[in-house]
Amino acid sequence: MKNTTQCILAGDIGGTKTRLAIFNVTGLQLETLAEHSYPSQQYASLSAIIEEFTGLHDYQPVAASFGIAGPVRDNSVDATNLPWYISAADIARHFRIKQVALLNDLEATAWGLRTLDADDFHVLNNGTPNPAGNAAIIAAGTGLGEAGLARAGDSFQPFATEGGHASFSPGSELEIELLRFLTDRYGHVSWERVLSGPGLVNLHEFLCRYRNRPVPDWLQQKMRSGDPAAAISAAAQSGEDALSSEALELFAHLYGAEAGNLALKMMASGGIYLGGGIAPKILGRLTTGSFMSAFLAKGRMRPLLEQMPVRIILNDRTALYGPAVYATA
Repeated sequence: MKNTTQCILAGDIGGTKTRLAIFNVTGLQLETLAEHSYPSQQYASLSAIIEEFTGLHDYQPVAASFGIAGPVRDNSVDATNLPWYISAADIARHFRIKQVALLNDLEATAWGLRTLDADDFHVLNNGTPNPAGNAAIIAAGTGLGEAGLARAGDSFQPFATEGGHASFSPGSELEIELLRFLTDRYGHVSWERVLSGPGLVNLHEFLCRYRNRPVPDWLQQKMRSGDPAAAISAAAQSGEDALSSEALELFAHLYGAEAGNLALKMMASGGIYLGGGIAPKILGRLTTGSFMSAFLAKGRMRPLLEQMPVRIILNDRTALYGPAVYATA
């Protein structure tokens, strides 16, 4: 890590919100010089947002780095949840920035972990971390992201995956019916179809049909007038609607199941981290036992999983810090 201070343009590009910031970066110390958030869907491209943001400030960054949901290849990406094609070379040329890098959004979050303190996490399982072990991140938000952190000496080397798009695997009769329901709708059913904001809506709709119960009028109105997933989550956590509560409980269970799958695939004896916007908002549900019960329910591998630390990332700026750290690494 270089110790000289550098002016960096960093971005966290999500399907709902794009956050840009200019940092002075010295090692792992980040000084925010400017920051703003933009509704992603209201812009035709990332360049349009950068144009608006940089037009407000006189800073000239020496490098830029952006975390984006989607598979990055040759420093370009077709965003998964946005109609954007993003090319680092085009951004570098248009904005006269010497070095521009694109990262998968979960890879960016992984880079951001090294800037956090103990207070930035909620511990679900202390475990017994292996100092030489790998780690992994799973994050439900607008979509579902997954990334690995390979142990490299005294630190981790983050790497991207598209594991959120791997095929959903049911673990009960109810989940088999859920798979049938979603297969009729989507054909291929990925984990993202159940573990994301839209995924929670899918779970709620399935349970309404499976239980043969209508959505209350008041909840329908809230779902139509705002974010339907947020309306379901609020109804569940307030106790106003039993079916919403069941949907959120199923969501927590499936989140734990897939986090356990990822932990085994990555041999994440260094820890599993939950990122994204949803986990901090449903913290109460994730701590009641359903998540960890599903996480550990891997038969003969249960003792191994019991040793793995599981932490929820509470700092919502982690995915913004990560690209800044990467740009100076």
